[in-house]
Amino acid sequence: MSLTGTPFLYTTILLAVAALALPLVLWTRLKGPRALRHAVRVLMLLFAQVTAITLVFVLVNNANNLYDNWSDLLGTGNHVQQAANLGADGTGGIAYKKLPKVTQSFSQADGPGMHAAGGVKVTQLKGRVSGVSAEVYVWLPPQYNDPAYKNKKFPVVELLSGYPGSAKAWYGSLKVHEQLEPLMRSGQVAPFILVSPRTNLIAKIDTGCANIPGTVNADSWLSIDVPKMITDNFRAESGPDGWATAGYSAGAHCAAKLAVAHPDRYRAAVSLSGYNDPIGERNSLAAQSVELRRANNPYTLLKGYRTPPRIALYVSGEGGDGYEAGVALEQIAKAPTTVHVVFLPRSAGGHSMALWRPQIPTVFRWLTMELGQKPGQQHGRGVTPPVPSSAGSKPAELASGTSSRAGAGRKR
Repeated sequence: MSLTGTPFLYTTILLAVAALALPLVLWTRLKGPRALRHAVRVLMLLFAQVTAITLVFVLVNNANNLYDNWSDLLGTGNHVQQAANLGADGTGGIAYKKLPKVTQSFSQADGPGMHAAGGVKVTQLKGRVSGVSAEVYVWLPPQYNDPAYKNKKFPVVELLSGYPGSAKAWYGSLKVHEQLEPLMRSGQVAPFILVSPRTNLIAKIDTGCANIPGTVNADSWLSIDVPKMITDNFRAESGPDGWATAGYSAGAHCAAKLAVAHPDRYRAAVSLSGYNDPIGERNSLAAQSVELRRANNPYTLLKGYRTPPRIALYVSGEGGDGYEAGVALEQIAKAPTTVHVVFLPRSAGGHSMALWRPQIPTVFRWLTMELGQKPGQQHGRGVTPPVPSSAGSKPAELASGTSSRAGAGRKR
């Protein structure tokens, strides 16, 4: 029985109702020795508590897409088959763009929101470079199957979830495709192909979207294997001009890091309540050493460029939870790099889906302009609201985006 499936939800509801009814019906009708009656009553109360907690967990998990299946929940899943040393560029010397095309088999994805707005497809991908084997979810814009667009190649946005988090969250909890479909039909937003690959590849730990020889090649999985599969199987634009990343929380860190690290693969990135220093997620593999932190910190990477990369970053967050990370990046960005920072008040929703969901139309309008889908509109540096949330913060704190530790402790 699927962890996120309707049958399991209904089962937990029925068990919770039964657990509540049992004491009401049997409490005074129990027979036998006094000790036995007391023991049975205690068991009924424990059963009621366990079923109530289980039901609450299932409802919260379905609403936030934290755990996709039982192996994720129990920590028994591992999607890494091998993790060779792939070198600084993550290719391992493989000319991946010249690899033969592999046709993937796609099926209709199941779960909340997966059948809406034309439906979300899913495939199991074996990464030829990274050694990762995991699922990838794909949603095609309404124009994709329109005969008028039969020769059109579509831009792509790679959607990254938080930790813990399911690749389904963008479609289930955030309803990205349901929000964007009418905007795409009306021409307000470009017809993007939306791709959401699994980012939680090792049980009970965040990969930090990093390449760590012998452990995981999450960067190569996301920036090489997944894009290659998409361009092999769909009419998708090639990187970097036709590709962007977007993420929330730990996925926001990954989105910014991938774009800054690989301007030859991505043109833009959206970071919703993210951080720069991987230490912002203490369960991140990329936070295990100073060297890894530096190698996977978008602030450090951007600052280290002799020639600034042509990328655009959109960073939004509350004070102490993403905003300072954006300010730090904006302060060191030099043309042609642009950084648009958006301050969100504490009343906007906190570190949750309620904060990120309403931002989707805005950030995709921004992506439409940055990827050149609306000719004639000007690109440029975003204006940072004059809110003194970073007052008193040290440069190192701004660079990490964790000048308020309260914000850093809430990453998902």
